[in-house]
Amino acid sequence: MQTNHSLTLLAKTFAGLEPVLAGELRALGATGIREVKRAVAFEGDMRLMYRANYELRSALRILVHLHSFPVYNEKNLYDGIRDIDWSKYMSVSDTLAVDAVTAGEVFRHSQFAGLLTKDAIVDQFRDRYQRRPDVNTVAPVLRVNVHIQGTHCDVSLDASGDSLHRRNYRRDTVEAPLNEVLAAGMILHSGWNGQRAFADPMCGSGTLPIEAAMIATHTPPQIKRESFGFFRWPGFDRKCWQEVKKEADGRIKRFDLPILASDKDNRARNATSINVMSAGFDDTIRIERMAFDKLQAPDTAGTLITNPPYDERLKVEDIAAFYKGMGDCFKQHWTGWDAWLISSNREALKNVGLRASRKITLFNGALECSFQQFELYEGSKRG
Repeated sequence: MQTNHSLTLLAKTFAGLEPVLAGELRALGATGIREVKRAVAFEGDMRLMYRANYELRSALRILVHLHSFPVYNEKNLYDGIRDIDWSKYMSVSDTLAVDAVTAGEVFRHSQFAGLLTKDAIVDQFRDRYQRRPDVNTVAPVLRVNVHIQGTHCDVSLDASGDSLHRRNYRRDTVEAPLNEVLAAGMILHSGWNGQRAFADPMCGSGTLPIEAAMIATHTPPQIKRESFGFFRWPGFDRKCWQEVKKEADGRIKRFDLPILASDKDNRARNATSINVMSAGFDDTIRIERMAFDKLQAPDTAGTLITNPPYDERLKVEDIAAFYKGMGDCFKQHWTGWDAWLISSNREALKNVGLRASRKITLFNGALECSFQQFELYEGSKRG
């Protein structure tokens, strides 16, 4: 693949984060941006693909489109995969993995579609070289992605390797940690961009404050990652990659407004401290161990985003009273702030006692959640 050659690309994400991912791609200069289910399609050159992997905060992985063809049966899939010249992308001594996603009547089992794809690729090598590449599902040289929707099959190369939610700063966790991509997507949805203070009063292992600090300081989300899938591709342009990394790292700046991470649980406070230090933000994020109802907002106005217990994985004795208490604290201590809560417990959210100005459906793992904004004005607009 040539550095300036136009590529058709797909950035995968969680349901509900497509608009913020599209916004990130526009900021990178991508063209042909189109939101689809749990992904955003776009176009760009190899340099943009490198940047997308290194700089996108709300993407899970980046796929480079290779080929599309119709599939009506198993033979169509096998033949369509074999029609691709795989020697352009890997050698017979390289390792291979296939990820398949299927929907519709033709292929009901993604595992079977993945197996057929793998067979077609290794058979092509065996017929040419009398040898076949090995499969390595953990760290392959080439990871192939097959997506079959009805009778339409898309074949792509996975440029990311490990999922992009792995920022490599998390050294310790507490129960039910928030995914890094979801946390960044929540912050981007809120519109917070480092122009105001930030707080998370139930910070768990510190994911939201750390992602906020990365946004505020313009720190690339993958700054701690040592490799990507595209590093192993034939034609990897190391010089171009090093330029992309140097330019992105060169935009890092200080952030002097408060970022507050707090939790009443000592275990959570310790985990947050370890992760904040690992991420390099011990001078940027202030960490407290305090119950939410005792915590005072920083003097300057800002944005509060938190992931309170849902009464699902983390049990709360009286969830309605707990959410009412959050609403009372907002009124008493956080006037002038925007507060955002994510929860799968929509009944509990009604007990906050404030009118939500925005509601966005997001998924925390398998749990469908409502991400709600409460504008904490003085006087009558409050509630």
